[in-house]
Amino acid sequence: MKIIIPKITFWRVVAVLIVVSGLYSTYLRFTGGLSASTNLSDEFPWGLWIGFDILVGVGLAAGGFSICAIVHIFNIEKYKPLARPAILTAFLGYLLVIFGLMYDLGKPYNIWHAIIYWNPRSVMFEVAWCVMLYTTVLFLEFIPVVLEKYKLHKILTIMKKVAIPIMIVGIILSTLHQSSLGSLFLIIPQKMSQIWYSPLLPLYFFISAVGAGLSMVIFEAFLSARAFNKGIEEDLLSNIGLFSVIVLMIGFIIKIIDLIISRNFYLLLKLNNNSLLYFLEVLIGILIPFGLLIQKRFREDRRWLYASSIMVISGFLLNRLNVSITSISPDVGVTYFPSVNEISVTLMLVVLGLWSFKMIAKYFPVFEEQIIKENFGTEIQEKTVTNRIT
Repeated sequence: MKIIIPKITFWRVVAVLIVVSGLYSTYLRFTGGLSASTNLSDEFPWGLWIGFDILVGVGLAAGGFSICAIVHIFNIEKYKPLARPAILTAFLGYLLVIFGLMYDLGKPYNIWHAIIYWNPRSVMFEVAWCVMLYTTVLFLEFIPVVLEKYKLHKILTIMKKVAIPIMIVGIILSTLHQSSLGSLFLIIPQKMSQIWYSPLLPLYFFISAVGAGLSMVIFEAFLSARAFNKGIEEDLLSNIGLFSVIVLMIGFIIKIIDLIISRNFYLLLKLNNNSLLYFLEVLIGILIPFGLLIQKRFREDRRWLYASSIMVISGFLLNRLNVSITSISPDVGVTYFPSVNEISVTLMLVVLGLWSFKMIAKYFPVFEEQIIKENFGTEIQEKTVTNRIT
């Protein structure tokens, strides 16, 4: 049996180093505890692992339910080629969110308590159940890919019959907990900068997740095209890009009106760290991408479309870190910056997510070309041979 050794490249070496570093940080975390591996404290208990691994991870996975709604609920079939990659991205994203949460919990072995000990008045309880249920839904949405691969047609037929109800449940669950993540911060109005605090935080979290999730679909499509040497559905992705920035602009307009009504708009006129970081997240994540993608010539240019998706994702990332870290740090009197261990674990999760997507997409029919090959490959080959003979 011939052993295939992967080609050594710069980025593969970097990825391996990141994973090794993350594993060492994992060892420190679970042997020495949070104090030995993080810069967290009683005054500042939530840091990078919540701000990035949870809030950003869940938000970027919103492309899954958004594309499912477009394709299967609103029945816009032309976007179907984007559905399976979006569902796989969301499924892996939620698995990594759960995995990342284990690092942040002081007693991760008690994570099962939410199943037994109910507290329906708690936002965290609602988020915990929605994440568990929605991850299950994403698994059920993705399982037809596995069934197709192994030709399990009887089970596949059953899954197709219950697919729409499952997807409706998934959309409801995702909507609930995307907004509920914003509700987590409603209990600390005195500790947050009023630039980011608002009673409308649940709405902002939902809107920004939809916009960033759609941009994540574009980002994933471009990476997949490079990794698997496949085509890009440019017409579909350009429309998705337009939807993304329109949704984000609506959220931005609501935010500005909210600041004016609450009489906190003057905070933006103070040139300090908070206001500058807010301008940065809005400029990178909303205004520049909107200015580009609202114009057809930029929207239909793959380079600008790809660059805009990166800007939206970057602005979304900055927003979540601003809400969870920047807006709180000055008011609790503690300066927080993530430790090397926190950063290495986060980077490790990102690398593991990319590796997992690549491996699954390589061996299962995730993309439209693979689906056609799996289902109609023999028929197409026979027709090709017949045509050549005739």
